[in-house]
Amino acid sequence: MKLDHLFSPFRIKGMELKNRSVMPAMGTGYAHSDGAVTDRLLAYLARRAAGGTAMIITEVCAVDTRGKGFPNELGVWSDHLVPSLARIPEALHRYGAKAVLQLHHAGRETFPVAAGGPPEAPSAIPSVILGQPCEEMSIPRITEVVEAFGRAAGRAKKAGFDSVEIHGAHGYLLTQFLSPFSNQRTDAYGGSEENRSRFVLEVVEAVRGAVGPDYPVIIRLTADELIRGGYDLEFMKRLAPRLVAAGVDVIHASLGVYSTPGNLSIASMDTDPGFNLFRARAVREAAGVPVIGVGRVRPEMADQAIARGDADLIAFGRQHLCDPDFMNKLEQGKEEDIRWCAACNQGCIERLSFEMKSATCTFNPSCGREFKEEQGTGGTGYGPGTLSASQGHTAGPSGNGRRVWIVGAGPAGLSAALAASGRGCFVEVFERDGEPGGQIRPASRPPHKEAFMDWVNWAVSQLEKRQVSIRFNEEITDQRLLSEKPDAVILASGALPAVAGISGISSAHVFDARDVLTGRVGLKDPAVILGAGYVGMETADFLIEKGIRVVVLEMQTVPPVGKFTAHGYWLHKRIRDGGGRLIFGAAVTNIGPDTVSFAQKDQEWREPAAMVVTAMGARSENGLEAVLKDLGIPFQTIGDARGPRRLLEAIHEGHKAGREI
Repeated sequence: MKLDHLFSPFRIKGMELKNRSVMPAMGTGYAHSDGAVTDRLLAYLARRAAGGTAMIITEVCAVDTRGKGFPNELGVWSDHLVPSLARIPEALHRYGAKAVLQLHHAGRETFPVAAGGPPEAPSAIPSVILGQPCEEMSIPRITEVVEAFGRAAGRAKKAGFDSVEIHGAHGYLLTQFLSPFSNQRTDAYGGSEENRSRFVLEVVEAVRGAVGPDYPVIIRLTADELIRGGYDLEFMKRLAPRLVAAGVDVIHASLGVYSTPGNLSIASMDTDPGFNLFRARAVREAAGVPVIGVGRVRPEMADQAIARGDADLIAFGRQHLCDPDFMNKLEQGKEEDIRWCAACNQGCIERLSFEMKSATCTFNPSCGREFKEEQGTGGTGYGPGTLSASQGHTAGPSGNGRRVWIVGAGPAGLSAALAASGRGCFVEVFERDGEPGGQIRPASRPPHKEAFMDWVNWAVSQLEKRQVSIRFNEEITDQRLLSEKPDAVILASGALPAVAGISGISSAHVFDARDVLTGRVGLKDPAVILGAGYVGMETADFLIEKGIRVVVLEMQTVPPVGKFTAHGYWLHKRIRDGGGRLIFGAAVTNIGPDTVSFAQKDQEWREPAAMVVTAMGARSENGLEAVLKDLGIPFQTIGDARGPRRLLEAIHEGHKAGREI
């Protein structure tokens, strides 16, 4: 992969970047509740710097306590936080990365528990997503917040940061002032385009005044809100030169707000790579300053975009979570060793936003645990860590050559094999099927999910390099355990489809969704799918793409897959646009030769069905537990064998078991 443009140096005023890669701000939830930097956050950031990226932008850092978006957000609202923040540039500079502090105020996109009171906004219009009432900012309060941004920038410079980035994107306070969707003021800060731009321009001027003329100032902007009643790209093209005149050196051209359909600010696997680069080019041409492009950009695409003049720098967000070493690996010609991000959003944005837990990565269980797991020479110095965690090497007690059998080569089993072999165990993996991957194989077949198999292929290649054998078409029996007696066993044998007691469920035209997705059965039209969870919805998506008419029957009265996640939104949209029907509150009563009968609201209905697909859950397959207990062999049960779960839990449980067994 020839990437001369991506690996060329770049200069922003006095800031020299060794290449064109940027790690953009991504919320983690790793900071102290008082806004201070923790060892966990520091080790996480330093780990990314060690991977070869040129510039790291911290996650959101509140300029005012009332502007916090979540309780443990980083803070720069007080001088007493400067020594804590100074630890970040000190750590990143060790690895040649430049440190940028992102200045943030959430506006209405927060809760009182985080803001310490009612959220504030240009107008008293609640967030579309959060629904939280908010207060309209007075003119004196607007002046206070403008000054807070300036003081915060001065503190960042004092703390040793190489630059600051003003967060003016994604529906936070600055976007709220810019947008007619959220700003309905009638004074000097609302109404006309000129007035709606006033607050943002004053913030930029305050920041420039605080840091002086030679200090790089970046602003992250939503180039297009993509919502009804919001602003569009043409507005941003008019605003961009005014921002430059006010003191901006670089524009980070993002997209969307919280309520943009499909959550395009953090695009899922359903969105084409590089989909936002044309907006970066438009902003660059209008502003006449360097632009950072972002939006699922792969390295070869980044190199081409820089060569074309679409952007000067490229932000790789979630890829830094999945494999912090990817830039070093690219430079060294080791593309095959890169663990690629699938844009699943499970471990990062959805975990932080919907589960209120600190962020991690589905495919990289070490993300966020660097301060605990890393060990050995060359570490970050901010925890007992090493710099090779992204390749599957882990801490934990030495394996000392212990014979560890892993039953199952699905996501949990492969993850366990990586972790156990990484600490010196002699690992053997046994898989009853002829291929690795387990549930990932069918899960990778629906539209836009092909990238899930990238992780399986990466894991298998890493195990091959360690000479860990995967024995396919081999089932572990009681007799084999008794005769060979390994030192320990990790049971990752997966799950079998759950079958409901429905009349006709055993008919010849009834198939499990996994068999349909993997091509083990022929497709027939029309199809009825039983179950509207992710498996049922994705199978419907798969069949519709194949030209099959689909009806999905779900017993629950509300969709198990909501539209609030990006993937959920796109699934519902594609099924609807493809002519598929979702019927909720449907209790299936009988499967006939060519129809499915169901009851809904005390009425009986029938749907034609040449094929019936079951997607009604799974039951764990862990029959070897009793044998292992009787033989006294230490074991752990993980993944679906322990209980049906998401990919994130399966991979993380496998990693933990491999470190501890």
